Amino acid sequence: MKIALYPGSFDPVTYGHLDVIQRASRLFDELYVAIMYNEEKSGTFSVAERKEMLEKVTKDMPNVKVISEDGLTIVAARKYGAKFLVRGIRAVSDYEYELQLATANLIMAEEIETIFFLTHPEYSFLSSSVAKAIAKNQGDITKFIPEEIRNQVLKKYHL
Repeated sequence: MKIALYPGSFDPVTYGHLDVIQRASRLFDELYVAIMYNEEKSGTFSVAERKEMLEKVTKDMPNVKVISEDGLTIVAARKYGAKFLVRGIRAVSDYEYELQLATANLIMAEEIETIFFLTHPEYSFLSSSVAKAIAKNQGDITKFIPEEIRNQVLKKYHL
């Protein structure tokens, strides 16, 4: 059985994230989408809110499970039996950062491979930060945030 773990902050999940999830779910028998606590990033949405949003947008993907973890990604991967880490790359700057992470993970866990998904061009500019900035300034996030969670994101900024 091929099991993969896709770690990230998903604060909130965007069409770019969803694209990677959909593509990875076709390659692996089980895909764990792991909301990882990152102390370098301050979250807008709670882990519970992010989990709820991810579960809404992946509800039609039976082999996708949403989890939350803290600590090292490789520890979470081992916990769930994942032999693959899924990562998305939008630009060269992402690659440099992801290469550092993948190399460190490879040194610590040779049995776990990192698989990179190149983002579709229409999502290459898209990040959760960009989507949040647009929402915060009352812009149209239709092309950034999946419909199932769009109102939840907008409510965060327009109470």
